[in-house]
Amino acid sequence: MKKRVISLIGGVCLGGLVLAACSSGSSTSTTVTTTTPTTAPAATSTTAGHTTTTTTTAAGTTLCTTTNLAASIYGSSGAAGTIETTVALKNTSASNCTLGGYPGLGMTGSNGASLTTTVVRKGSYNFTAMAPTTVIISSGQSVYFNMGYSDVPTGSATSCPAAANLVITPPNAYTSVTIPAQLAPCGNGTIVVSPVFTAASPGAQTTAPPQS
Repeated sequence: MKKRVISLIGGVCLGGLVLAACSSGSSTSTTVTTTTPTTAPAATSTTAGHTTTTTTTAAGTTLCTTTNLAASIYGSSGAAGTIETTVALKNTSASNCTLGGYPGLGMTGSNGASLTTTVVRKGSYNFTAMAPTTVIISSGQSVYFNMGYSDVPTGSATSCPAAANLVITPPNAYTSVTIPAQLAPCGNGTIVVSPVFTAASPGAQTTAPPQS
């Protein structure tokens, strides 16, 4: 049974892995970076740069871009050494946009230095194992993704590196935004991530409890 833990709105740029995210309902400092579009299911790492693209889908709906998405921590909980965090991505544009697949993630420390981060897509957690789908986000609405990690040191380790920021790259995006967050994933900074999903999807049943 999950017990509620404090979740901090955050952003982290991952050393070698980059993600783009924006903050929903709160403003954040942003670090723009470049990464490979994050749709294919696999664990990856990326680096920096910056560019923006606009792509139109077959249905005529543009893909959501980093500048049109606000990211925020929706909730977090922990049980048996596993931390689950749900992140919301809100469409701040005046038009509908499309999003589907896995976001990229990264972490940085309080000094802004990149931390080792290993991102695993899908994984074995029930809250990250849903199938990827493409969704249309109406203006002002949100989609979500879940992150899971162990906070229990293994082997000779006595603690796990603490991150002060989370960096999120939306699926198919080339830019990322950094928001404050406190994470301490063990196992070389291993974070398991789900694909994005809507509130009406089965994945919504496994979102972490919302922040009060």
